[in-house]
Amino acid sequence: MSIQPIHSDSDHAATMSRIDVLWGADIGTPAADELEILVTLVAEYEARHHPILPPDPIDAIRFRMDQLGLTRKDLEPMVGSRARVSEVLAGKRPLTLAMIRRLRKGLGVPADVLIGVEDLAA
Repeated sequence: MSIQPIHSDSDHAATMSRIDVLWGADIGTPAADELEILVTLVAEYEARHHPILPPDPIDAIRFRMDQLGLTRKDLEPMVGSRARVSEVLAGKRPLTLAMIRRLRKGLGVPADVLIGVEDLAA
């Protein structure tokens, strides 16, 4: 077993090809051990170089509304007046802590998604 760090996308592609070959290896074999190590390396590389950011809070609200078949009117108890719902969905008004709590409870959208991510580089 010759395992190397993943430094580039081409290293990543080669490692993924090796994982394909090893997939389904019997537990407790050297092939299964190699597979486990390679999967760990790939997960670390992808987390550093291709992170999956949480969705925009408003996009998450819209997506959940669509899933549940809700209208803007259905958001009024969670957000406020019809005008407030319109402002929030248009991105003209930020979500307040109280809105986030009610949306989390009413829509089942996690609070960390509703809080959002400003600038991860900062």
